[in-house]
Amino acid sequence: MKKKLLSLLLFAVPVFTFAQEKGIDEKINDAFMPVATWWEGFILTTVPIGEYNVPFVVILLVLGATFFTIYFRVPAITRFSTAISTVRGKYVDIEKHGVDKLYNNDEALAVEDIQDTIRDESAHGEVSHFQALATAVSGTVGLGNIAGVAVAIALGGPGATFWMIICGLIGMSTKFVECTLGVKYRDVGPDGTIYGGPMYYLSKGLKERGLSNLGKVLGGLFAVLCVGASFGGGNAFQSNQATVQLVSLFGLEGGSSGFIIGIILAVLVGIVIIGGIKRIAKITEKIVPFMAGIYIVASLIIILSHASYIDDAFTLIIDGAFTPMAGLGGVIGVIIVGFQRAAFSNEAGAGSAAIAHSAVRTKYPASEGVVALLEPFIDTVVICTMTALVIIFFNIDGTNMQSVFQYGAAGDSSSSVLLNSDGSSIGGVDLTSMAFDAVIPGFSYILTIAIVLFAFSTMISWSYYGLQSWKYLFGRGKAADMLYKILFLIFVVVGAAATLDAVIKFSDAMILALVFPNMIGLLLLFPKVREEMKRYIRAITIKKEALEDGHVDVTEHM
Repeated sequence: MKKKLLSLLLFAVPVFTFAQEKGIDEKINDAFMPVATWWEGFILTTVPIGEYNVPFVVILLVLGATFFTIYFRVPAITRFSTAISTVRGKYVDIEKHGVDKLYNNDEALAVEDIQDTIRDESAHGEVSHFQALATAVSGTVGLGNIAGVAVAIALGGPGATFWMIICGLIGMSTKFVECTLGVKYRDVGPDGTIYGGPMYYLSKGLKERGLSNLGKVLGGLFAVLCVGASFGGGNAFQSNQATVQLVSLFGLEGGSSGFIIGIILAVLVGIVIIGGIKRIAKITEKIVPFMAGIYIVASLIIILSHASYIDDAFTLIIDGAFTPMAGLGGVIGVIIVGFQRAAFSNEAGAGSAAIAHSAVRTKYPASEGVVALLEPFIDTVVICTMTALVIIFFNIDGTNMQSVFQYGAAGDSSSSVLLNSDGSSIGGVDLTSMAFDAVIPGFSYILTIAIVLFAFSTMISWSYYGLQSWKYLFGRGKAADMLYKILFLIFVVVGAAATLDAVIKFSDAMILALVFPNMIGLLLLFPKVREEMKRYIRAITIKKEALEDGHVDVTEHM
């Protein structure tokens, strides 16, 4: 199978080379740009709030997250310790076998019996809590954390960081809801393969509510949008940005080198995605800690080297959140920038992460819901905040930023590009790179490695999201499966070698479009999440009471 895919990619070499020489990609781009611009404008339709035009999708995300936060009593705080315990495997016994069997029946507590049969009695699922979390995190942690934060601070000042953190905290509630539903309404194939995500809880969950037709429409719409998003924002855009960084850093020739990099990325991605979610999970559970570790360690070096400025930085963040800097345009402007960047970064409400979390091994859907809480926390509260501190330290005296642009610079907070007064552009990643290089000379090379790893992990995660949606639309046959994977690998090369900005713009907007069908489902099905949470907490309580009565903790023997 691998040889067939490699042969296909090699066959594509003369095709793409011809396309580049003749400028076909530019012609396609020019023809498709009006459609892409219309689609992006439609998805980002704005609502006037005072003197600002706020994308309706951002309002929907923030209001939905706020509602879930209040309804579930701030799970980011009240369920955080449960999330840590769950991902560490503290409750793996009841998640595999059910609390009634293990702790309400003395015979089921026989240690030797558990040791002999533990692996044969596992619940449905293909990956562990940590693997599911790693896969989902790898799909969101990326350029949004590197370039997006720089854009937010340049546009909104340090105060934008405060609102990014707030949005990340309330976004944890949305992840909790959608990932609990993802496990509850998943399908399990005859061979144990898991099929899950919003398309399933929209169709099956709304059918339970007597809204079968609405569920079918929303489920199908989500699947179509997710397939498009997987080809563009989750794939071509990632390979394009990774290629741009490599070409720029090492001074490579544009055209041919981009194609070669695309082929290499496609082969590496192909080797991983052929193995399905189990192989994807095994790779992401290694890559995510490694790439996040590199970035976090570098950030900590800079933060600790500026320890005396930490209190000053947080003062700027808090003061700037409520008393914006001159020229910024008001508190509402800072809030909008912070919320929008956070929403684009962690994708809470888009529903994509629920596809990865659905594959977890557990009998209690809410167990994965609480684990999903950690995703926006890692993505936005931790990594984005670290990036923000590095950039604020870089401009702590207000002079370094002025060499590039001042706070409140022209730009679009939905993109990763800023404009100088002369109209020239600078990428947010360049600003982040300058901030790191100011303390760690040569860090731009490390940052490039991090970007490539971020891009690679995002691509393999989104390949799974897209494939699950593809199967929902076209069936679960091997031919349909292979067709999707081939198309996905071709888009890896297209993103790296061509300049199809319109195609990427069009499909990238599909990630945000996922919010509309998904949030409708969440707002109709959230009472089910409350039922599942009560069931899981009751199971944990029964286990604790059983251990207090002297029963054996079977977790130690698993």
